[in-house]
Amino acid sequence: MPTDVERWKSETYGNEIREHLLEFAEEGWESIPEDEHDAWFERFKWWGLYHQRNGQESYFMMRIGTPNGVLTPGQLRVVGEIADEYARGPGENPEFGAAYCDWTTRQSIQLHWIRLEDIPDVFEKLEANGLSTQQACGDSWRNIVGCPVAGKDSNEFVDALPVALNLHDTFKGDDDHTNLPRKWKVSVTGCREGCGQGDINDLAFEPAEKDGRKGFNVRVGGGLARNEPRFARDIDVFVEPEDANEVAGGMSALFREHGNREDRYSARIKFLVDEWGTEKVRDVLQEEFVDFELETAAEDLRDEYTYNSGRATGGHHDHVGVHEQNDGNYYVGLNVLVGRMGVDDVLELADLADEYGSGEVRLTQRQNVLVTDVPEGSLDDLLAEPLLEDYSPDPHPFMRGSIACTGTEFCSLSIVETKNRQVRYARWLKENVELPDGVEDFHIHLSGCTASCAQPQIADISLRGMKTRKDGEAVEALDVGLGGGLGEDPRFADWVGQRIPADEVPGAIANLLASFEERREGDESFRDFVERSDEETLEELVEPEETSYEDPYMHNTKLTWYPYAEEDTMDDSPAPARADGTPITSDD
Repeated sequence: MPTDVERWKSETYGNEIREHLLEFAEEGWESIPEDEHDAWFERFKWWGLYHQRNGQESYFMMRIGTPNGVLTPGQLRVVGEIADEYARGPGENPEFGAAYCDWTTRQSIQLHWIRLEDIPDVFEKLEANGLSTQQACGDSWRNIVGCPVAGKDSNEFVDALPVALNLHDTFKGDDDHTNLPRKWKVSVTGCREGCGQGDINDLAFEPAEKDGRKGFNVRVGGGLARNEPRFARDIDVFVEPEDANEVAGGMSALFREHGNREDRYSARIKFLVDEWGTEKVRDVLQEEFVDFELETAAEDLRDEYTYNSGRATGGHHDHVGVHEQNDGNYYVGLNVLVGRMGVDDVLELADLADEYGSGEVRLTQRQNVLVTDVPEGSLDDLLAEPLLEDYSPDPHPFMRGSIACTGTEFCSLSIVETKNRQVRYARWLKENVELPDGVEDFHIHLSGCTASCAQPQIADISLRGMKTRKDGEAVEALDVGLGGGLGEDPRFADWVGQRIPADEVPGAIANLLASFEERREGDESFRDFVERSDEETLEELVEPEETSYEDPYMHNTKLTWYPYAEEDTMDDSPAPARADGTPITSDD
């Protein structure tokens, strides 16, 4: 029997949702029938809108897709202006203020506290500047990711940007690929470092060469979520750039026709690849969905991959710092701690991009931003700008490696507070813990649940939201995983610490790193050390400990209307509210 979501999608889905959305916006929040909330909130996702969690009724998170993370000149300013005018709610974040932008691990943008009534105006401003929320969420093609400096990388093997943009232009809004069994995540990589993170995507195009022709090998079925991570698997197909659209469309159609619509847990294509095997996937793709003869896989570049590898090798692990482009200009990668910038900083960054570069800004899968096209003669002046003191191109490793998802601040799935906690973790570790000599990259990813928006399974230290009891009280806690990473030989983290009270996690990390330094062989990396150690030893090395670190979010933030409000109980919520912010009481 089809799920409720499949039934709702069969009634109304895709582009036609927009008309209903605009009608609801004109008539106001109360025009959405209460018994239809679940159905409409599920459909609104297709247009990039998630209804925020309990206690924040009538407010939405809005996701804006930026293919391959590219914000063309002028677009960052528009995003900042929209955040300033429309993304201010009844609660203020103590670290980031009342309005901010989140850069996500899929090179997208998220704004919060968006009111239904403001959506037509926001859509108009976005679309007038070449931006859209279309298919940023929902069961369809999500934002296409890739190396954030595609087309500009001085060490690039094949220019993947035209391929990514062509896929975006072809499949965004295409009715034949509107309604898939679940989300569909695509990566296109053309660089030598593996920056597109194809291993963790449903469909991945990775650089390869055959008979002197440059193109892509195809992998299928990667994904992280729900304790069922998979790396994308090689289906023995090579495709030249001009044929990538047909193969991508064929795979999307294969998923549409054969994916599981009876059980959303099993609806991702990774489970279909499990069931069929790669040989059958290739055979069905060839026989039913592609009109030309597929070529066998070519020689790839995976032995050169360094991105997020956790290895003590050269090459890029991220894009932070100053790097030369293929045209002699430079890009400057700025570290954005947990991927969030206050709106004043966003607008200041837009000014700097105009003044020192071409105005273009790019987003990375590590929640950072790049200012591109900076002439060599302008670098020193850009690097001396005060904004770069807060968003440094040369950050401390604990600041550089911190990633966090949205958490209980807005997300109904999350179990714990994340972004402000990860900020406090990074600051405490920077002040109190020494990394062993030569360790310049160290990744700590904090996800509020098993949905894995912070990609915890591919970090040196992986943190995942849980609950436990401490001194008789229910408190927020984290599972701890170790040794994940991508690169030539990707590996998911081993979960070796369970339900550690959140205020004892920094002490556990400090103890773990001290043991790493004591037991380290030569200059081995932390990931190499984890791989060399057995699980029982690693469990013993994760020693939770109370320290000088203080955590103000230990109470159950999932049961608050807003974790940072002075009075944060559900009864104190001002939501739902009308367009002007006036709370709608139960008597209305």
